[in-house]
Amino acid sequence: MKILLVIVILLIGLLQYRLWYGDGGIEQINAYQQQLNDLTKEVEEKSLRNKALYAEVEDLRKGQEAIEERARNELGMIREGETFFQVLE
Repeated sequence: MKILLVIVILLIGLLQYRLWYGDGGIEQINAYQQQLNDLTKEVEEKSLRNKALYAEVEDLRKGQEAIEERARNELGMIREGETFFQVLE
């Protein structure tokens, strides 16, 4: 009976060791979870940066068109090589 008890205790100890320190153990899972959290944070920061850059690009694109439209309508400016026609109503 004592031998069986010793074997069971050793088996439980071995399983506990593998659970905490073995391949795929809790320690390794915690390390992977920390890496995942770090990478998720980094992705969110880069995503926000990309959105800000995209908004800036869109403003520049639309801004140029808006400036050109205002110059044509309010100032009567034309591009090089264009012909200006004024229609009187």
